[in-house]
Order: sequence, then C-alpha cells, then structure tokens
Amino acid sequence: MATIKEIASMANVSRTTVSRVLNNSGYVSEEVRKRIIKVIEETGYVPSQQAKSLRTKKTKVIGVILPTIKTETSGRLVAGMDDELSEAGYQILLANTNHEKQKEIEFLQLLKVRQVDGIILAATNVNDLLVEKIKQLDIPFVAIGQEISDVSNILYDDYQAAKDITSLFINKGHQQIGFIGVDESDLAVGMWRKKGFFDQMEEKGLSVEEAWVEQGVFNIQSGYEAMSRIIQNSNQTPTAVFAVTDRLAIGAIRWLNEHSYAIPSDMAIAGVGASELSNYITPPLTTVDYENEKAGKEAAKLILRQIEKNNKVIEKITLNYRLLERDSV
Repeated sequence: MATIKEIASMANVSRTTVSRVLNNSGYVSEEVRKRIIKVIEETGYVPSQQAKSLRTKKTKVIGVILPTIKTETSGRLVAGMDDELSEAGYQILLANTNHEKQKEIEFLQLLKVRQVDGIILAATNVNDLLVEKIKQLDIPFVAIGQEISDVSNILYDDYQAAKDITSLFINKGHQQIGFIGVDESDLAVGMWRKKGFFDQMEEKGLSVEEAWVEQGVFNIQSGYEAMSRIIQNSNQTPTAVFAVTDRLAIGAIRWLNEHSYAIPSDMAIAGVGASELSNYITPPLTTVDYENEKAGKEAAKLILRQIEKNNKVIEKITLNYRLLERDSV
C-alpha cells in the first residue's frame, strides 16, 4: 500500500499538503485537492487510524454498553446512534453486560483503557458503585433509560406511560388488574413502571390483590410462568394484566392462549416496548412505543456535543412516547 510520501510524489505536492487533505485542515487549492484525492483513490491508500489518533488525541470510537444484544430495543438504539456517529466519522465499540451489574463496571474500565472518545450506557441497575465509577471516568458520558446524577441522560417517562396503560384498562371497564414486573433495582422498568401502575389504581380507588402481582425477568418464558402463577394463586382472577415489557406480555398471552382464555374478553393484556413481534401475535398487543431509534440518535448527539465542545455540559432529555392501542385490550 502506498505511503503519504509516495502519494505526495505521485501528486507532485509536499507531504504536508497531502496531510492537509487527509485531515481536512489548512488551505489547499481545489485543483490540487482533486489531484491528491485522485491519487489516493487510485492507490487505495487508507490512513493509519492509530497514527491519526496519536496526532489528534482522538480515537473516533464511542463505547456503547448494552444490557443485552438480543432485543429489538438494543438494535434500535444502536441503529439510531450509528446514523449520527458514522456521519460524524465515529465508530461504535459494543459491550454486552447480559444484565450483570459487575460487567457494567468492568466495561466502563475496559473502554476507558481503550481510550474511547466517549461512552453511552443503556443502564439497568443503577447503584452507588456504578455512579462512582462513572464519575471517575473523566470522559464524555451519556446514560440512556436511567437517571444518573451529574451526567447527561436520555430518559423515558416510564411512570406516566404506566399510568396511561392502567388508565386505559380502567376506561375499558376493568377493575381487577394484575401486574407483572421486574426487580426494582432496575429503577426505570422495575420501580417507576410499578409505581405508575399502583398510583393510578389508588387514584381510582381500586385495590390490587397480592396474588395478582408477580415478578419476572426480561424474557418471554418468565412472562409465561408469571401469568401461570397469577391464575393459579388468585381466588378471584383479574380481568386484565399489565406487563412491564412486551416480552413478559407475550409470554403471558402464550399461557392464556394455551389454556383457552379469550383475549381480551376473558383477560386483557398490555406491555411496553412496541417490539415488531407485538404487532404480529394473536391478538396484536397493546403497548407503548418509546421510539428507541430516536433515543439512540439523541444520545449520539449529546456525546458529540460534549466531544466537540470539550466540556462536561450536562443535558437531560425526556422523550415522548406513543400508546398503541391494539386488540389485546
């Protein structure tokens, strides 16, 4: 492969002029610029990213830490980030924690060692140790989905979305409403969605039996098992169930279909996430669309602003959502 010296010789210019074209810095006449670009294209020259990083002190890499790479939510987030970051000349380095708290800490340290220009964290379990490690990073940082103090955040209104779903059930005539949640260490999904549900029930003067409330994890099988426990343990079966994720809701629907419950006449179901599958199951699932691709784009814009301004300006953005009313309610 050609070197900068060889490209300069072939274009009959100095190495400094070639460097200016490669880095888009300094004045170069349009005629000379075209001549250099033509030589670069003919030789297939690719500048050394490592050498460029040494000169600019930028790796042009953003670390992205995800709780899982298996869901549509993660895919949409990354797609949105990539649209913005690639246009700005940045690459993404993905890290998958598989919902393990310790891995979040480990990847923060690893990405710092790799000298990424910034980190975007789709956080799940916010704890004191995680917050302390984030504060020690001293590089641009954005958290998605969980509010973390002293850093930029992209947030969803989980509390109000849960209230809206619960209100929809009530407006359809349901008073006995069950709930399938996740561990409350996940503040957004586990705590705020649960609080939104219970607050709305209380505001409407409706009680929730203990047997109607179950906890699962982030997969379909867990929703299946939780629905089974609600039905088996209830003296009076609820007429509706709110699951805090689409996967939990889809699992619940699977159990109900297998046991000859008609949806929504025997049991209404709603979830959160607007996954593609939610629109194709029988019946299509009522859910909340958080527009995750937009969240990814906004997170990328925040990290780029921090990098470009070389400061730690803190911004918090709460995104809108859409309640998609379908045939499961």
